[in-house]
Amino acid sequence: MSLNIQLSDWTEALLDKLVEYANNPGIAGNMTDSFPHPYREDKGKAFIQFAKTSETSKIKAIFFKGELVGSIGLHLQHDISRKNAELGYWLAEPFWGQGIMTTAVKEMTEWGFKNMDIVRIFARPFGSNLASQKVLEKAGYQLEARIKDGFYKNGVFVDELIYSKRKER
Repeated sequence: MSLNIQLSDWTEALLDKLVEYANNPGIAGNMTDSFPHPYREDKGKAFIQFAKTSETSKIKAIFFKGELVGSIGLHLQHDISRKNAELGYWLAEPFWGQGIMTTAVKEMTEWGFKNMDIVRIFARPFGSNLASQKVLEKAGYQLEARIKDGFYKNGVFVDELIYSKRKER
């Protein structure tokens, strides 16, 4: 069963909710270091501007029951990896465990294969992020690799996992 979510463009009107939900160490702890904690208004403004103007990243706000609940994006790769896009996402903590992100990943994946010149979408969750691994598996992604201690986050090494889904040809 797929939940009724909407993927929409980011606008400045979403800034307050973005900062409220993104300012969470439980989210930042599973993201790259470019996702700050604390998450302040200036970072939110810069993110929204990037989401609105990037030529190589397609980033959408996730809405559930009319409320902003997170973000999801595809980031085109370049050079010999140019037929690939990296998937990134986060979900506000009050909405964890409801199947929202699995639905968003499925919709964004379908959108990416239809609208971008790519044949593979990949995601790189931390080995310790079991929830993200389940999201990807439920969305039809396959585990390609586990790189021991591939990431260094908050002073500790964590495994890097690589999940992917390929366009049907």
